[in-house]
Amino acid sequence: MTAELLGPPIHAMLVLGTRPEAIKLAPVVRAMNASALFEPLVVTTGQHREMLHQMLDLFQACDRIELDVMRERQQLSALTARLIDGLGEVIREQQPDLVVVQGDTTTALAGALAAFYERVPVAHVEAGLRTGMPNNPFPEEINRRLIARVARWHFAPTARAAEHLQAEGVAESTIFTTGNTVIDNLLWVLSQGAGRNHFGTDLRHILLTLHRRENQGDTMCHMGSAIRRLADRGDVEIVVPLHKSPAVREALLPELTDHPNIRVVEPLDYMDFSATLAACDLVLTDSGGIQEEAPALGKPTLVLRTTTERPEAVEVGAAKLVGIEPDAIVDAAAALLDDHAAYKRMANAGNPFGDGHAGDRIVAQLAADFGPAPVKARVIPDPALTRRQHRTTPVGG
Repeated sequence: MTAELLGPPIHAMLVLGTRPEAIKLAPVVRAMNASALFEPLVVTTGQHREMLHQMLDLFQACDRIELDVMRERQQLSALTARLIDGLGEVIREQQPDLVVVQGDTTTALAGALAAFYERVPVAHVEAGLRTGMPNNPFPEEINRRLIARVARWHFAPTARAAEHLQAEGVAESTIFTTGNTVIDNLLWVLSQGAGRNHFGTDLRHILLTLHRRENQGDTMCHMGSAIRRLADRGDVEIVVPLHKSPAVREALLPELTDHPNIRVVEPLDYMDFSATLAACDLVLTDSGGIQEEAPALGKPTLVLRTTTERPEAVEVGAAKLVGIEPDAIVDAAAALLDDHAAYKRMANAGNPFGDGHAGDRIVAQLAADFGPAPVKARVIPDPALTRRQHRTTPVGG
């Protein structure tokens, strides 16, 4: 982004509480830090405290405030109330010009509501993802729908996401298709040459991540048994960075421990995770972000869910929605491991989630749109995206 400062810097507060939020907001923070137009402040809620702390170096020299709102196994209602109260207090103290939230977590919803209550405009990064099923994923689907009701800027990662917002009545002048910032960060991290690959054999490499709330309990236990059956093939090594959630560990550890071809490790820092993803042959996951990252590296991905809010990867053939039944998981993985042509088709399907410049587009658009014309800015074009992202008319104007 190139721009000329015509007024005081824009005081932008970026709210995050989980590792995925940190990953996806880091490119926005870096773009703001590189510009004289912005004074970014990162506010962390600690929703995933230990995993989040692994990420904070990505924010370089940015000012940061940390809240202490987490309690052991607290209910979503209690967490939401604590977050809105704590974030509201910070917003009143800091008086930001805008608040930026990302995705669909409870932190993102609370940040958007707290800003709305204090009459501070909200920018939503990764807006417009939908499954169309209010309870799946839970509570993320409702969280992102509610954020859309209060946001002034909707930064959609794909044209499909932008269409969802338009279908819900969001003004087209407030929707900008940018690509996904997760691709920015993945390519940036890999370009640094940092991180350690956690595979240790010459077998085929499978990376597994499971954590979603709707999969926990008996469903996740059965999924763990399917993973053990895959390991019994003898020709694969499965690395499992295990989520810190007690519910996840209670479900998976009995199934995944004490197998020579399964390596259960503590959550990897982002550098190591990126290196491990780059070294794998196949991804099995219920994560949202990995569905975006893996296609960028040509890694076939089996989505262990019944729905996905990221159908673009499935539609281009880079991912497959296989569900949660153990037999279906084993069969889908075996088909790719045993059929070279099928594997190659998925590996070469391409990446529909952007070119690595989403953060620059977001910051350029905020600079161009914020206030009654505080700056002159140039938005970086991407021919692969729709022209909608290149508007520079003021939001609400």
